[in-house]
Amino acid sequence: MSASLRWARQGETLNLEGVLEEQTLRPLWDARAEVSRDLRYIALQGLERVDTAGLALLVHLVALASSSGQSVTISGVSPSLQTLARLYNLPSGAFPTDGL
Repeated sequence: MSASLRWARQGETLNLEGVLEEQTLRPLWDARAEVSRDLRYIALQGLERVDTAGLALLVHLVALASSSGQSVTISGVSPSLQTLARLYNLPSGAFPTDGL
């Protein structure tokens, strides 16, 4: 069974489910401009796995939304993803979590 990524916008929230990694993120990358428009929240509770490419896409989505004046919060960050973000020494604004 191959891994997949699913996403849906509900108002100002982008909900992600499945696996966010290099092999699955291309469709979301292609839709990034539309997906990041008026984005305020990115919910990761439905993700099973995120690799470094997935983290880079999340940072990019935050940057796109922020460039249009939106403040974005990421929720449902797993301990392993939080560790990965810390290892990259990302500034807090690049990966703004809900306090995890």
